Amino acid sequence: MDRQLFDADHDEFRKMVRAFVEREVTPHLEAWDEAGRIDRALYAKAGATGLLGFEFDEKLGGLGLHDFRYNAIIDEELAGVGALSVAMGLAALNDLVAPYLLTLASEEQQQRWVPALCSGSAVAAIAMSEPNAGSDLRSMQTRAVRDGDDYVINGSKTFISNGLTADVLLVVARTGEVSGRHGLSLFVVEASTPGFSRGRALHKIGLKAQDTAELFFTDLRVPASNLLGEEGEGFTYLMQNLPRERLSVAISAAAAIERVLADTLDHARSRQVFGRPVGAHQHNKFVLADVASEIQIARVFVDRCIEELLADRLTPTDAAMAKWWVTELQQRAIYRCQQLFGGYGVITEYPVARAYVDARASTIYAGSTEIMKEIIGRSLGL
Repeated sequence: MDRQLFDADHDEFRKMVRAFVEREVTPHLEAWDEAGRIDRALYAKAGATGLLGFEFDEKLGGLGLHDFRYNAIIDEELAGVGALSVAMGLAALNDLVAPYLLTLASEEQQQRWVPALCSGSAVAAIAMSEPNAGSDLRSMQTRAVRDGDDYVINGSKTFISNGLTADVLLVVARTGEVSGRHGLSLFVVEASTPGFSRGRALHKIGLKAQDTAELFFTDLRVPASNLLGEEGEGFTYLMQNLPRERLSVAISAAAAIERVLADTLDHARSRQVFGRPVGAHQHNKFVLADVASEIQIARVFVDRCIEELLADRLTPTDAAMAKWWVTELQQRAIYRCQQLFGGYGVITEYPVARAYVDARASTIYAGSTEIMKEIIGRSLGL
């Protein structure tokens, strides 16, 4: 089924992104996995190519492209070569932090942080999750207390993507009541600020090149001018922007499935078992028919969600549906494809093995499947 989402300008952008990925990403994936992080030089190269912060005005180093389809193309092209770690690294700015800086930051704040982020000389991260409050933002304990012209922040974060690399962090902290949805605020914290420290790198079963870390804030003092938006309105801002993040995850998951399916079809046509190609056996043929059908259905819904986001109509419920269903499909589909590779499916030299372990966290980050279903259930009046 042909996609109707993109026009000629998007197709040209995709060609440029694909060439960048082939040149600057694919040859280095294994080395980055071993190092446990992406080479910082990639961010500068991405910035020079126009792949970072392109929604911002040209005077800030962006391209003025307010069109999420460009975000989707970058996510798809990276996931399409098995570079989900890199997709998450670049998405930290493009899909996560940029919306807050675009809508909440003053002109002075944008001048301070955006040019470096767009050029790739600075790396972005968002710090929400805490040791005792993963997907439960209402239980967040990191606090920011006003002290004259400053806020003093104390607390810790965990599971933070780009945690070891980030120079500019969007930090969610409690400024009001001890618990609950009210009283959360957003602050921009520069990693050079006294009182900020990074904990250990968190070693994951997949996404090894995506550095994930613990962060600590100890009497960290930031000027009140680092507050984004209004004090106490952080929860509202998060609820407005989290659907976009969740859609980004669904986009990458769908592209990852398509890549694995293509690899599996090649294997099923060429690999002989009992004198016949793997795909010629009826059971295997039916497995691949299932995966091909499900990814088409997922793709149509995800593309429709992108259209809704472009029209400023994407609801938290629709984004939650896309996020949980496509990432759960990612688990099922890759598992079933991997099985058709036999012993080769667990050899790390084969892309399907990397895809299998990289996929596992997708049902957890950006809100777990259970949280997504809770959001959907509430929308049903339950």
